[in-house]
Amino acid sequence: NVSSYKATFMVITSLQAFAGMGINAFVVSVLCIGLVKKKTFNSNEKILLFLGCSRFWFLCITWVYYFLAIIYPQCFNVRPIPQLFAAFQNFFNSSNLWVSACLCIFYCIKIVNFRYIFFIYLKAKIDRIVPWLLLGSVLLSLVISILAYNFTDETHYNNSTKFGNFWKLDLRTDQRYFPLVFISGFEFATAFLTVILSALPLLFSLWRHKCKMQTNSEKTLSMDVNIKVIKSVLAFLIIYTINFTCLVLTLIYATKNESLLLFLILVFQYAFPALHSLILIFSNPKLEKTLLKTL
Repeated sequence: NVSSYKATFMVITSLQAFAGMGINAFVVSVLCIGLVKKKTFNSNEKILLFLGCSRFWFLCITWVYYFLAIIYPQCFNVRPIPQLFAAFQNFFNSSNLWVSACLCIFYCIKIVNFRYIFFIYLKAKIDRIVPWLLLGSVLLSLVISILAYNFTDETHYNNSTKFGNFWKLDLRTDQRYFPLVFISGFEFATAFLTVILSALPLLFSLWRHKCKMQTNSEKTLSMDVNIKVIKSVLAFLIIYTINFTCLVLTLIYATKNESLLLFLILVFQYAFPALHSLILIFSNPKLEKTLLKTL
């Protein structure tokens, strides 16, 4: 029953959206208060701020979209409302993916101790590289959003069977849509591969450091922090893998009329911004302390 799917989906996405917006608004607020006090941002805080903002607006726009699609679907017949929703949703979703990957790259370069000349150079220059990584994320996301706008302009909604962002449109299996699907799939795969190539060396380095401390009987606070970071990176890798799988399945089932399966995929997909932000909070002493104090 499509109506029951829509009602259940609206309730679940509302809970996810408000929880995710609250969590990311908390991260942004703490970082902005810190900026006012210190008058400066380090590279880690720049990435976290950008990530928190992109996730907040992605969840906000997505919730408004679903609310209108269920309560007042006729508004999507007015141009350019669906096109703008598609563009903004995909811009912030793409930013979310790429900035998450940038954060993983940053941690890998900062923490892992490789003795290669190129890696040492990157470690020395990472603070200067971060703004360029963020700029690259914005430009890539902008390209995807422009493609989404143009693509939505050429397609038609079928609100009785489809509900979601621009990937959930009632697509026709026409060859002219293949380049867009290919580009988006390539983007998802590249971001995921970047995370894997950054997270695995990071986990290996942390685990080796932990084993070395155990061998030397150095049961210190540093070792506890090391274990905490390992757990955080593992958790991030797992939920990023789930999110990547959901994105790929969304592309696959965009042309199919399977509402229940699409519903389940979207529920997992839109839980990612809140779950990863929680991991970031509890792996950051400053954010964790502020959250506990606030609670």
